[in-house]
Amino acid sequence: MSLAVEPFAKPHFAKPHFAKPNGIALSLRYALRELRGGLRGFYVFIACIALGVMAISGVGSVSASLSEGLAREGRTLLGGDVSFVLFQREAKPEEVTFLRSRGTVSVASTLRGMARSAEGKLALVEMKAVDDTYPMLGQLTLAPPLPMSDLVAERDGAFGAAADPTLLARLSLKIGDRVTIGSATFQIRSSVEAEPDKLAGGLGFGPRFLISEAALRATGLIQPGSLVRWVYRVKLPDTANSDRATDAFIADARDAAPQAGWEVRSRSNASPQLERNISRFTQFLTLVGLAALLVGGVGVANAVKSHIDRRLEVIAAFKAVGATGRDVFGIYLAQVVLLAAIGSVIGLALGAAMPFAIVGVFGKLLPLPVVPAVHADELALSFLYGLLTALAFGLWPLGRVHDVPVAALFRDTVAAEWHRPRVGYLAFMGVVVALLVAVVIGLSFDKRIAAVFVASSVVVFAVLRGVAAVLMAIARKLPRTRFTMLRLAIANIHRPGALTPSVVLSLGLGLAVLVTITQIDGNLRRQFLAALPDRAPSFYFIDIPSTQAAPFDDYLRQIAPGAKIEDVPMLRGRIVAARGVRAEDLKPSTDSEWVLQSDRGLTYTGELPKGSKVVEGEWWGADYSGPPQVSMEKKIADGLGLKLGDEVVVNVLGRDIPAKIGNLRTIDWQGLGINFVLVFSPNAFKGAPHTHIATLTEAGGDATGDGKIIKQVADAYPMVTSVRVREVMETVGAVVTNLALAIRGASAVTLISAILVLGGALAAGHRHRVYDAVILKTLGATRLRLLGAYALEYLLIGLATAVFGVIAGSIAAWMIVTRLMTLTFVWQAGSAAGVVAAALVVTVGLGLAGTLLALNKKPATVLRNL
Repeated sequence: MSLAVEPFAKPHFAKPHFAKPNGIALSLRYALRELRGGLRGFYVFIACIALGVMAISGVGSVSASLSEGLAREGRTLLGGDVSFVLFQREAKPEEVTFLRSRGTVSVASTLRGMARSAEGKLALVEMKAVDDTYPMLGQLTLAPPLPMSDLVAERDGAFGAAADPTLLARLSLKIGDRVTIGSATFQIRSSVEAEPDKLAGGLGFGPRFLISEAALRATGLIQPGSLVRWVYRVKLPDTANSDRATDAFIADARDAAPQAGWEVRSRSNASPQLERNISRFTQFLTLVGLAALLVGGVGVANAVKSHIDRRLEVIAAFKAVGATGRDVFGIYLAQVVLLAAIGSVIGLALGAAMPFAIVGVFGKLLPLPVVPAVHADELALSFLYGLLTALAFGLWPLGRVHDVPVAALFRDTVAAEWHRPRVGYLAFMGVVVALLVAVVIGLSFDKRIAAVFVASSVVVFAVLRGVAAVLMAIARKLPRTRFTMLRLAIANIHRPGALTPSVVLSLGLGLAVLVTITQIDGNLRRQFLAALPDRAPSFYFIDIPSTQAAPFDDYLRQIAPGAKIEDVPMLRGRIVAARGVRAEDLKPSTDSEWVLQSDRGLTYTGELPKGSKVVEGEWWGADYSGPPQVSMEKKIADGLGLKLGDEVVVNVLGRDIPAKIGNLRTIDWQGLGINFVLVFSPNAFKGAPHTHIATLTEAGGDATGDGKIIKQVADAYPMVTSVRVREVMETVGAVVTNLALAIRGASAVTLISAILVLGGALAAGHRHRVYDAVILKTLGATRLRLLGAYALEYLLIGLATAVFGVIAGSIAAWMIVTRLMTLTFVWQAGSAAGVVAAALVVTVGLGLAGTLLALNKKPATVLRNL
């Protein structure tokens, strides 16, 4: 009997398949499913992105709101649709007739003068003479309110005036009191609370004194060559005030008076210098915000790496059921994008609210017209910054997942292995970084500064990585010490999985930014509040009649024996053409464009001005009598693309005067002595009416002596205006202080990001610290000894990072101060020491806070789960 046995069929096991209905949809679905458990481990990630995006969007929104306010209030700020400005001369009758034929004209003139109270007190004032139509637009706020005709009318031998409250306080005046300026007497009938066109006039060095044109003439201060600024504002008819009609009117005015030499502004650029300054400052603050975002990028990288380390078992499970490396990469890339979007949205909400918060808190105290609004373009750009930064820093740890086998992933829980991402992921990361760089540079106001910032950031990150590597190498090669705590601290610095690279990267860039800001701040304060006043003249005297220049110099030597006196002739003129090209068509560099924007001070001399050095060409000499020549400052000439022999045409008092460049000079501007960008040969302005400007420099001057000199000069030469340099420097110092305050506020965001990233880096290593502490405690280590070892570790790492931050920040500050600001640099040791101390306190403090949590873990619980 036979038994037929049917062979068993070979069992067939279906290959696990990682279902992929749609790659993007699948990645997003699994990413959201993993995030259901909460955002633990990503709070630093989100906070860093939110802070950086908030800083960038906030600065952009405030700047856009301010620009919108300037554009909306352009007519009011300008005082009309178009303004025509002349220096040192009034418009000719035919020029005024042409302007009046096209619209309503309002005339204003400004001039500095010395106001004297009945008690003999003196103060520099900015006189502004207006006509009956002022203001054509906007509202002049007076306290008490008065009609313009009553305010400036002449009564009882005195002209009416409105004064800035600062002048009333300075001279101890009240409404109804009288002052004299030049040969005229004024009764103060009101105080000026607000001027609608104040911003268009620029920065003044004295309080406002509002009077009539007749009163200004009665002072006797308007002499041939006096530094009077005449402004003719034209309000076009409602039927002919479009932008096209305005441009046509400006073109017609230039054709009608080609040599008038006036500076023309329209309502679209009521204050071009202010707008440029706002753009520059906005860019600087945006770069500071971007620095905060880059610091936060380190936190992103730490958070992503830590998250992947915690999800190794999940990643292994994904791969075990058929997921490819690209699938896993897509899932965690989707998580990074989602988290970056969350952080960016939080930052956008805070940044978008910033203009509304500023207006709500400060309100009428703001000197600039801020129109709060939500600016979608600025918010979109900030969102892009946040997303690109998160990707740029997160792709490296994400890309390492692709080629790691399941066994290695499980093994990574015991011994971490370093893997370089695939070339494709590196290329992807390169594209993201390139796009981020392109956005930063392409959308910046000054692309050169933006490019320097990008290059500096790359260098700093590379150097920080090198600092960490060098620190670990030194720790590895140090001989073993007998002191247990120190030996353990040194070992922790270089052991596998050490916190050294994370801490150095987290803290280093923030400290470098802080040192840069503090060094720049200290040098600016030193320059404007200490060094410059010590080197600068004690007084400037302007509007000295040319016929009285020599007697005035003799008088100064009489009342201030031993003082140094300098005197030069001065005119005002503007460059209208260079090398045959109109000024409007020249393409100057950013550093030199200011020379073409308005009238400039000019002089003529046969001797080389003090503080100048000829670097190209030769000086013409005192007895030169050939064709007119001009000497230019070297950097300005380079910025305008000019060289020796090129012709420059300047308009002076309504006449175009050509001159060839005879030489180029470097100028020491920091002495605040008399010097000019343009210096002409002696015969260039022969017969032209002009005044002189003089300086007086005395050693050891004080307020009492200065006041005596001002009084004596005002008594003997009432037409001369005395400018006390110390008061001007105090005004400039106040502006610098406010700018430094804004910069500090922006840089604080960077520091907060650095602290957050540092805390995140320490938190990421918490699990390893717990294991170390448990093992060491099991082997007999005491809590005190472990705390000492960890404190030494953090102290050494923090000290090395602080030294780098001081060096890198000092170098950056030196370059900015000397190259961009063209000032002298003095290293501020006190601020640097403060930064080092702060870095050590923060590093050791945060490190020990995490260490205490690790030491509180019960050994049995941890050992049971090892």
